[in-house]
Parts: sequence; structure tokens; C-alpha cells
Amino acid sequence: MKKPQFLIAAPSSHSGKTTLTLGLLRALQNRGLQVQPFKCGPDYIDTTHHTRAARRQSINLDTFMMSEAHVKELYCHYSSDADVVVTEGVMGLYDGAVKWEGSSAAIAMLLDIPVILVVNAKAMAYSVAPLLFGLKNFNPQVKIAGVIFNFVNTESHYQFLKDACEDVGITPLGYIPVNEGIKIPSRHLGLALSGENDYEAIIEQAAAHISKWVDIDRLLALTTQSTSSFEINHSLSSKQLKIAIARDEAFNFIYAENIRQLERQGQVIFFSPLHDTVLPQADLLYLAGGYPELYLSALQDNLSMRTAIRYYCEQGGRVMAECGGMMYLGQIITDQQGNRHEMCGFMDLETSMVDARLSLGYRKVQIDNAVLKGHEFHYSYAKENSPLTTIGQVQNARGKAVTTPVYRQQNVVASYIHFYWGEDVAILLSLWNK
Repeated sequence: MKKPQFLIAAPSSHSGKTTLTLGLLRALQNRGLQVQPFKCGPDYIDTTHHTRAARRQSINLDTFMMSEAHVKELYCHYSSDADVVVTEGVMGLYDGAVKWEGSSAAIAMLLDIPVILVVNAKAMAYSVAPLLFGLKNFNPQVKIAGVIFNFVNTESHYQFLKDACEDVGITPLGYIPVNEGIKIPSRHLGLALSGENDYEAIIEQAAAHISKWVDIDRLLALTTQSTSSFEINHSLSSKQLKIAIARDEAFNFIYAENIRQLERQGQVIFFSPLHDTVLPQADLLYLAGGYPELYLSALQDNLSMRTAIRYYCEQGGRVMAECGGMMYLGQIITDQQGNRHEMCGFMDLETSMVDARLSLGYRKVQIDNAVLKGHEFHYSYAKENSPLTTIGQVQNARGKAVTTPVYRQQNVVASYIHFYWGEDVAILLSLWNK
């Protein structure tokens, strides 16, 4: 079976990959096509935007947190019934955890799919030729099928870029003029998730804008190739656990495959620490990360939920709390203006957004015989008011020890790390099966 499938990559970050991806996803979906989106790397915000644009769940592909076999399984399984498959790269084409390991180029090679480059050509004309030549020839196994130029406002500028493409041997697929109406605000290193923005309108406008300037038909023709199907076989658990997952505006940094794995263990119930007053009855509570710092007053005001979660923890309830979820379990979160907000009060720590610095990187945690992998990404910092018990040995992608703690208090496991257990949920559950 043949279908268009490609990976959108760039020479560097801030080239416009995500905006182009969102516009293409919606433009193709508006044609009546089933479009399956994927995202290289650990980003959970881009996948949320993809899902909205394609009206179909986007899936992360990451060769640090996942085995290569699992990446192939996910790609083949979720794209099997799609008409078009669009994967967005991460950072620059060859930027990986170590050199180009786990990079967009590595994933394109692993999946044997062509690459469409998006190049920020705002301050560049024919000089793009050596850049394209290098990307094309650095590793011939990475198949670059075409290029789209971003931030180009005139046909005369585009002509210089087309001349460069002709001399290098890469197909030009169009250019995208600057359009402030399709710009999604950024927060920290990625695009924002906020109720203040009308993402639906932005995505529709991006689809119309890109359709006008990019030769989408040519792009689809260039990237059509044979594909294969693969069914992921996961047996259902006989335990039938009840799993409560926090999911709302404040807590939404969640890997889709993590949820699917939990669904195989029993009944998943979503609830909102912002809006609900009663905690669902559960055998396991998952407090995912997100932007609690944007909703501190509402979280503080929901005393009944804070009390219920603290009581659940104190009674020995099993909890996985990641980043924002860990912050919520603490005593206080201080916002950027220095205002202190009371949280659940189970863990004797405080977190603050004042003068905070970025902590970023892949993490591998060895806890007894279990190895959990994940990603750390936050601007807040935590302070223990009294000593807390930590577990495991934490390393970065290069195997160097890092100081990020993984806390264990009764049956609560809490950390700044966002873990991935979509390949093997038994690793997660083993934390409480001692």
C-alpha cells in the first residue's frame, strides 16, 4: 500500500516547523483526508496542537525513551489506516541527545521516510545553496525530498532560493510570507497552551495561508511510498485497576501512549483538580505535569480537592506525580510576582517561579531492578523544608549523574521528570509491587 508520508525538519529551531506542520495537517484534513500526525522527541505540547489540527491523536516518537522496535510499532500501527502521515521533527535535523542519536534525521532513517525541509530564509538568498548541499550530502541515507522557505515575502527573493535548489538538486515546494495571524505565542522553549488563544482560528488561517503558497500536491506526489501495517499486541491485565488521572488546563502534559497502557490495566477516570470537588475512587492516582503556575488561585481555592488528594496520599494511596503534579503535592507554589499559594501540603517542599532557571534534558532513573526513562523540562525550582526520602540513581542522556531527585513518601513517587512507560507499563507498576 502506498501513501504520502514525510518528516518535516529544519536546519535549526525557530524555523517555523510547528506552524507549517499545523497548517499542513489542517489543510490536508480539510481535503477530507485522514491525516496521522507524529512528533519526534519528548514534546507533549506540540502533540496537543497536532491533535487539534489533524483532529486525530498525535503520537510521540523518541529513540531515547523508546526502543527502535517500539518506535516502528507505533509508527506502523497508528498510520495504518491514515491517508497521509506527517511527522514533525525536533530542533535541527541532526540535533540529537548525543551528536545525532535520536535526532529527526535518525528517526527518518529508522522509519525510511523522506524529509521535507523548512528553512528560515528571511535574511538569506543564494547563500542557502551550501546549506542545502550540506544537509543533502552529510548523510545520503537521509532522503531529502524537497524544501519550503519560510519568512519570504516576494517572488524575486524566492527566485534566488529556487536557483539554489536547482543547483543543489532539491525540489523547491514554495515559500511562506510572514503572516502575524498564524503566529502561536511561545512559552518557555515551545508553543504555548493557553485558553487565551483561539488555536482553532489560528490553525485554519495557517492552513489557508500555506495552501496558497506551498505546492501541496507536488509535496504529496514526491513523498508517496510503500508502507506496512503492524498491530501492537498488548494483553489486558487481570487486575482491573481503577486509575484516576488529573487532566485539565493546569495538568495536561501527558504522553498518549502512557494513557493507553494504563487503560489496559483497568478503568481510567479523568478528573480536574481545578474544577472538580471530589476525587474519584482509585487504586492509582496520576498527577501529570502542566502549567499549575498559571492557575494558582483556582487550585488554592479548591480546598475540597486539595484536602481529598492529601488524605488519599496519607492513607497510603499509590501516586505518580510528575513536575507540576509534584509541585501541587507540596506546601506552597510561589508565582513570578512572589505571591505564595497553598497547595495540597502532603510533601514538605515549596516550589517557586521567582528568578527560576531552565532545567532541561533526558533522564534515566535506575530504581532497584527497574529503569524508567523520561524528560525533565521546567523553570521552577524546589526547596525541601525538611529532608525528604529519595530513591533511584538519575543520569542524563550521556550517562552522567544529575541531581534531580525522585522522591518517595509512603506510596507517593514524585519528581520533576516526565516519565514514559508506553512501551512497558509493568516498569511503572513495579514501583509499588515491592
